[in-house]
Amino acid sequence: MWRRLCSALRSLRGSPAAPQHDGGGRPPAAMERAVVRCVPSEPKLSLRFVLPDGSARYMQRDQAEPLGRALARIATNAAKGHGKAGKKSKKARAEGGAEGEAAVPAVRLFSRDGAAVAEEVPNAAAWQDGTVLHIGDARYRVERNPPALTELRLPRSLLAGFPVCPKVSAEFAAPQHCLFRWFREQRPAGGGDAAGEVWVETATAERVFTPSNALVGLRLKLRCTPGDGERRYGPAREVESSGPVEAGPGACTFDARHLYTKKVCGHGSVRAVSYNILADTYAQTEFSRTVLYPYCAPYALEIDYRQNLLKKELAGYSADLICLQEVDKSVFVDSLAPALDAFGLEGLFRIKEKQHEGLATFYRRDKFSLLSQHDITFSEALLSEPLHKELCEQLAKYPLVQEKVLQRSSVLQVSVLQSTTDPFRKLCVANTHLYWHPKGGNIRLIQIAVAMSHIKHVACDLYPSIPVIFCGDFNSTPSSGTYSFISSGGIAEDHEDWVSDGEEERCSMSLSHPFKLLSACGEPAYTNYVGGFHGCLDYIFIDRNALEVEQVIPLPSHEEITTHQALPSVSHPSDHIALICDLKWK
Repeated sequence: MWRRLCSALRSLRGSPAAPQHDGGGRPPAAMERAVVRCVPSEPKLSLRFVLPDGSARYMQRDQAEPLGRALARIATNAAKGHGKAGKKSKKARAEGGAEGEAAVPAVRLFSRDGAAVAEEVPNAAAWQDGTVLHIGDARYRVERNPPALTELRLPRSLLAGFPVCPKVSAEFAAPQHCLFRWFREQRPAGGGDAAGEVWVETATAERVFTPSNALVGLRLKLRCTPGDGERRYGPAREVESSGPVEAGPGACTFDARHLYTKKVCGHGSVRAVSYNILADTYAQTEFSRTVLYPYCAPYALEIDYRQNLLKKELAGYSADLICLQEVDKSVFVDSLAPALDAFGLEGLFRIKEKQHEGLATFYRRDKFSLLSQHDITFSEALLSEPLHKELCEQLAKYPLVQEKVLQRSSVLQVSVLQSTTDPFRKLCVANTHLYWHPKGGNIRLIQIAVAMSHIKHVACDLYPSIPVIFCGDFNSTPSSGTYSFISSGGIAEDHEDWVSDGEEERCSMSLSHPFKLLSACGEPAYTNYVGGFHGCLDYIFIDRNALEVEQVIPLPSHEEITTHQALPSVSHPSDHIALICDLKWK
């Protein structure tokens, strides 16, 4: 690690790492950096360098422009930095007098082997990594597309015992190749005010840092050096936490579950998680605070607090597949995706139309690769896709129900994954969150009918005979028509759920699907536990012909769930409970 870090620091100081010449046959002197950013999809490249007088220069040039024009422009720019010499009259320079010559330095670009780059070469081809730019007597080592951080951010809330996962965004770099150094604030001697900030480096040099109880009351600082995995490093950036580390909540409902999930499953198995994480857009309403969750401490409903618990909970499950519902877009982008990326999981997000929350599916990168995505909005698919034509025609006979179905923004996320070790092993992973209303059984039946038809199209037509894992919050108990339809393969037109909202909205039709699906975690007493309701609404359905259950991770005990009356609480971040199971191919 120290060898890599020293190499990074040398490159940042501008020492000549790659070229062993200065382009003019002389021994290499310490060179400054000339940073070139050249992306094929953009028409221009940019060039940054600092002149000997300390003035910074930034230029943009067409990629197709001949190098000679760019060098002439650099010469003009450099001349402006030479004080009075740069202010010589155009006439003096045009006449070629000695003073005019001095005002405009000679500017050349040399390749790695010391040969001058021809001036007719296009900029995109000329400015290569390791070439040397001469501006008068000054020498610049060209760094083309060096690793660079575009964003470095720490979470606003830090809890002792909970992982701190920074958001790291980079260009020409990857977080897994960056160097991380964590620092803690130094307590002032005698407890008084310190004369200035003092930071002490911790022993952690990893992307994720878990502060101990000894750091409660102290702020953290992270220094990150971007790297690209090819021994190239860019300039480091630092970020300090906005507040100090706070004490954690103590025992959480998921602590005992983590004892079963310390290690990632082997390549022949898949650990799947389904979890409605409670969207912040719903948790932060006055109705939620006073009616739905009046028993929950207000600070425990805050998204920053809940995110600490969620990230620790999800990371501790060592899952291969995680299907989440009620995921705020900002939570996915700024919190969950960066955090789970640090634990080896790639994330996909599908937002609900007209809303700020949606679905997220994560998969373990070293086990699976993404082949394709087939997400839909139920209402849009019902109207526009030919495979739902028959269902759409039947629904048109019931205009009141049809209107409600088409008003809903519920979505289905479908991802086809392929094993990284066995290309013949593929999975169709579906994730959904059905309509919530207690009297909406008929609406949910239509939604699940659309879902099963779409999954059939993917898993039978596009990828014949691949196994299905269908996760989600189905807002349906085991006695419901929706659960019966999924697990049995059909629903009769006289099922009571067709009149779930009264005779006026009766909607009777016979439905079927070809899959043999099993609830992998069975039928728990509840997966949702709030003050006014508890019941089983969440499931992981699996293709029983291709997959079997190795183990189901036990749910928290009733005592743990009700320690703070109901969910969410200071020790549990959602009003739902995660379902976790280990599966294997038959």
